[in-house]
Amino acid sequence: MTEKITMLHGSGGAATGELIQHIFAKAFDNPVLAGMEDAAVVAGAGRLAVTTDSFVVTPLFYKGGDIGRLSVCGTVNDLLMRGASPEYLTCAFILEEGLPVDVLSKVAASMAWTAKEAGVTIICGDTKVVEGRGGLYINTTGVGFVPGGCDIAAANARPGDKILVSGTLGDHHATILSARLAVENEIESDNAPLVEMVSAIRPFRVHCLRDITRGGLATVLCELAEASGRAFSIREDKLPVQAAVKDFCGILGLDPLYMGNEGKLAAVVSADDADAVLAAIKASRYGGSAALIGEVKEGSGVTITTAIGGRRRLTVLQDEGLPRIC
Repeated sequence: MTEKITMLHGSGGAATGELIQHIFAKAFDNPVLAGMEDAAVVAGAGRLAVTTDSFVVTPLFYKGGDIGRLSVCGTVNDLLMRGASPEYLTCAFILEEGLPVDVLSKVAASMAWTAKEAGVTIICGDTKVVEGRGGLYINTTGVGFVPGGCDIAAANARPGDKILVSGTLGDHHATILSARLAVENEIESDNAPLVEMVSAIRPFRVHCLRDITRGGLATVLCELAEASGRAFSIREDKLPVQAAVKDFCGILGLDPLYMGNEGKLAAVVSADDADAVLAAIKASRYGGSAALIGEVKEGSGVTITTAIGGRRRLTVLQDEGLPRIC
């Protein structure tokens, strides 16, 4: 194969076939994909959860991850937030002319490794090549199955419920911004599939789950409060934030409440089960820094009690939230 992607790779001819065989079929090898049909036929029954997401992050590789791992984690986690068990992924690649083939190979390998960790199978995909400067964009669609009796939805929050987060805030956002600004620090992305974590807490009375991505925790809680018609109240002194991220935010004037993650969730759970859910999250992979941060009340909106005892109202993210983190 050539060392870089050319427009010929998008022709649908021999070069396209070579790209598929040497990169994608090799990385994602499984019996369903090996059929190379126009559509994958797979087993399934019950209630389906379906989601799709596109990933345009720059740089393609960063501390703790890359666009390939991110494209699997982001879609798998969206399925998990409805209580579904993720099973299948599709992936579509838009490649800009000039992209080094070894870069594409590394991204595909990372996707395959992360899919294995998450327990999902990549069953079909598509590739297009466009003019450009060597960029890479990925779309993944996920399919999962919702267990019987599971009802996890944004509208289900009830007064008295407790609000938990599964770990430190802003890690992924701070990592991407550090890379874009060429700032050297020890911050790493938290991009991770939360399959083990959600499986551990599904038996409890979990009313809402939401992954903390673009817009940060504040935006997520505002969306849940609006969907449920309830008031959410959190405490600043309970929020888990790494010291390095806190320092980074202090230098740049950023607020961790509005900085995104790619491996953390917010959970709204019955008060009676809150301690058990927190323990289960802490015991699961990627949940060691989980914390109980507040509760749901009658009313509307989201408020935070500050470290000095004041109270302020939180709103959704109003600005662009640069850079794009996914």
